Amino acid sequence: MDALTLDPVLARVCGAALAVVLLSGAWQKLRDLAVFEASVDIYRLLPDALVPLFARAFPLFEALAGAALLFDATRSAGLVLSLAVLGVATAGVIANLLRGHTEIDCGCGGAEGHTTLSWALPARNTVLLIAAVLGGQDGGSRDLMWIDYLSVAGGTLALLGLYAAANQLMANHPRLIQLRN
Repeated sequence: MDALTLDPVLARVCGAALAVVLLSGAWQKLRDLAVFEASVDIYRLLPDALVPLFARAFPLFEALAGAALLFDATRSAGLVLSLAVLGVATAGVIANLLRGHTEIDCGCGGAEGHTTLSWALPARNTVLLIAAVLGGQDGGSRDLMWIDYLSVAGGTLALLGLYAAANQLMANHPRLIQLRN
């Protein structure tokens, strides 16, 4: 076995968890496009004329990336799209952090969530980028058995739980700082 060969269970767990993250993120953005468009506008990275186009195209690419990660035939395309989507989102956050714009919403939580920009977002997205690389792997070193599918389901749920907990901590952190002061 090659040292770089990834177990297919780990590859599928990472791919499935990232697919859910991307698909749910796309759904939240598409469900309330006006809120997402306002978030894109507040980043002040695009000319005003491009904001509506970007706000409509980005969640579509996000959804395509998530869906592509779910199937063996499209996993490589899902990897490339995931890296592009996560890279663009992370670059936008970092650009605003470097300009000192931390009191704006990240635009990743839909109307329900409000997460202001912080360096925790690029850190979280780096973990997601690693998950994309792992999830985009073939993982064909062995055939999956029935128990492997249970492991994939459990592992996916565990990663999604960690992701939700991390997002909640990031959303609550500014409020905790306010309470201390």
